[in-house]
Amino acid sequence: MNENGRHFRLMRWGFWPAWVKDPRKFTLLINARAESVKDKPAFKNAIRRRRCLIPADGYYEWQSFGGGKRPYFIHRRDGQPIGFAGIAENWVGPNGEEVDTVAIVTAAASADLAVLHHRVPVTISADDFERWLDCRSDEAEGVTPLMRGPEVGEFVWHEVSMRVNHVANDDEQLVLPMTEEQREAEQSERAKKASPRKTAAADFDDGQGSLF
Repeated sequence: MNENGRHFRLMRWGFWPAWVKDPRKFTLLINARAESVKDKPAFKNAIRRRRCLIPADGYYEWQSFGGGKRPYFIHRRDGQPIGFAGIAENWVGPNGEEVDTVAIVTAAASADLAVLHHRVPVTISADDFERWLDCRSDEAEGVTPLMRGPEVGEFVWHEVSMRVNHVANDDEQLVLPMTEEQREAEQSERAKKASPRKTAAADFDDGQGSLF
């Protein structure tokens, strides 16, 4: 809330509690478990006073296959934007520097999403945005029922290109379903990288082929 209206603010993903002296020596906190967020010293003040929403179209999860990991894009079945439940902290350094930091609240996954990962981001429905963001009561009991994962069938997912594994790639293709042509091209590329290096002895096997 700022001047009687809600505003977007750019924040750093990786929560720094106010009492941290040197962030370089502090473990990066990107997720806060719904089951313990009200009790953890790092989060208990933020969940009462600085709740926020993180807008997204979806998120990625990776599933192991054949010695590697395949990325999937997870999104609402109805295609609507998502409001991830977040908690924020304005960290002030010894020299007066300020950094707005944030973590996403997570919960146990529903039976369908659990095939990808046992934890999921807590998503707040549009009808509950105001309830989640209202921190005037300085308590978290009223929003405890909101800290849960999506219902079964609420979210769907599809396989996407492994281009998402490289941070330099940042385009709309990264959320589109994997095509058969892309899959064949990636499999071909993986096969090339998996081929053992040529040596003077043609029958030499260093075991690299068994890793892929």
